[in-house]
Amino acid sequence: MNPQAQDIELIATYFEGIDQKKLKQFEALQPIYEEWNAKINVISRKDLGNFYVNHVLHALAIARLIQFKPNSEVMDLGTGGGFPGIPLAIMFPDSHFHLVDSIGKKLKVVDAVVESLKLKNVTTEHNRVEKVQQQFDFVISRAVAQTGELINWTNNKFLPHHFHNLSNGLLLLKGGDLTQELKQAKGKKTMAWAISDFFKEAFFAEKKIVYVQMVK
Repeated sequence: MNPQAQDIELIATYFEGIDQKKLKQFEALQPIYEEWNAKINVISRKDLGNFYVNHVLHALAIARLIQFKPNSEVMDLGTGGGFPGIPLAIMFPDSHFHLVDSIGKKLKVVDAVVESLKLKNVTTEHNRVEKVQQQFDFVISRAVAQTGELINWTNNKFLPHHFHNLSNGLLLLKGGDLTQELKQAKGKKTMAWAISDFFKEAFFAEKKIVYVQMVK
């Protein structure tokens, strides 16, 4: 079995019952990113060798924590090359993902991925998050800024009513010791989960999902 096939098998193992259409879309991701990465560097070269673990599976950790319901509105803040938004859009085709970044050339790659995979549930916006006019159920982000900054940037970006087990808020992919950083939440309810509880790969040893409740 070639390495890419093993990686797709890994996704199928962790997400038992996932349908073949989604697996084929995940399988198509790496060749697309490799082609675009040669023109616009959105993923470090060393990471391309571990594309499915370091990027796709990392993004999908959020799917182990929460199942986005149909018609959910989710913003990926500082999406870069499309993570965690693109893998989650594949996993939850009935939810809408709005991928935002202030760097236009990165969104060019995202748009190409969306077009190649025919993802109907993804939109992109070249903007600073403070200027985004929409509101969302959740804002997701990976290693973009400190928690306090993310709270300030998104304070008015949440829909007032929630229909998930978690109230509307931030879902952040973070790493390392977050003790001091989470103090920036100042009175807001926060929770953290170790991704190593979901996935056994060594890459996830110090990786976490942080939730900040933004709507009571």
